[in-house]
Amino acid sequence: MMTLRWCLPALVPVGLFAWLLWRTDSRREPPLLVGSTFLLGMLGAAGALLITSRAERWTGLDVRVSDVGPASALMFLFFVVAPVQEAAKVAAAWPAFVSKHLDEPYDGVVHAAAASLGFAAVETAVVLHANPVGAIWFARAALALPAHVFFACLWGYALGRAKHARRGLPIFPGAFIAAIAAHGLYAHFVYGRGGGALLAVTPLLAAMGFVASLLGRDLRARDDRPSRIPSLPSRRLRRSPPTLSAVREALRAHDQPVRLGWIVFGAFVTLGAMIAGVAAGVIAARWFHLDLAAVDEQDVVTASPALLLGVGLLLSFPASGWLIVRAAGMSTLLEPALATVLALLVTLIALGMAAPFTVVFALALSPIAWVLSFVGAWIGRQA
Repeated sequence: MMTLRWCLPALVPVGLFAWLLWRTDSRREPPLLVGSTFLLGMLGAAGALLITSRAERWTGLDVRVSDVGPASALMFLFFVVAPVQEAAKVAAAWPAFVSKHLDEPYDGVVHAAAASLGFAAVETAVVLHANPVGAIWFARAALALPAHVFFACLWGYALGRAKHARRGLPIFPGAFIAAIAAHGLYAHFVYGRGGGALLAVTPLLAAMGFVASLLGRDLRARDDRPSRIPSLPSRRLRRSPPTLSAVREALRAHDQPVRLGWIVFGAFVTLGAMIAGVAAGVIAARWFHLDLAAVDEQDVVTASPALLLGVGLLLSFPASGWLIVRAAGMSTLLEPALATVLALLVTLIALGMAAPFTVVFALALSPIAWVLSFVGAWIGRQA
């Protein structure tokens, strides 16, 4: 039973890889090449885990806040664990990238996903084998799996675009650094903090799904082969999320000057909406007779009431984005986007002075807040 405890969950990434292999076109992505990328991802995981374990012994650092404190844990994650693991996945996908078979942008995502699934299979087995007690480790392994695939698809998307354009890698360094930063923050909540912190990754998973859908639609739109582009009714196309090109177009000032007054005003609107969202969460907690003072990071059950505050806070961003656009009657969304960034910077500075330990949570939620604000502004502009 102890062997099955770590062996069976490790088969989940293997099953997902089998599904990926079945879904891909064998004429465009040779199964042997995709399978070798998966195996190289497994070898990369073994090497990366060996390097990080040696680094733990040499430096005395760890990813767990309870052992070394938040500052040391974050330093170890951002400068050792996340870079080594993402580099191992890049190395696993690199032979496929330089081969003649990878000639479409979609292929970069396929091979990045294959490498990350191989990596996740080994990591899941090692983590559960090293922690034979506690159901919380099943949740940690399950939450780490989609994140591994998403972070790899960020730089896989960049590799696919670069190979398709037959040029260098202008966006790969930025995508790789973004993957490392997101990986470090996500792993901090999944492996570095108590079980209650796992609730903080639920909005991150939703944001990952949204961004992944945008990347997938952008890759299909860039593909020259019409068979990659699904044929959808016009009504569904109108209701679908915007493409990355549409997002970039909406964030351009064009020939209009940037209106600083609306940026400052929008920041105040966003801050007010955030306060109102938190207040709504507190009122909801009181309505359901939940004690927010009893929230404990180490316990998932006692930490669940904090979700009400998080939901109220996150819902404030699409509302503020919608209000700013409707009030200003803007043709672009640059000012609302900058207003949200300004409001988030003010919030981070205030939290850093009042409660420094909450800055990490705010940093993790900031990209989600910006996306939600943009969604609200987009809806307001369309209206």
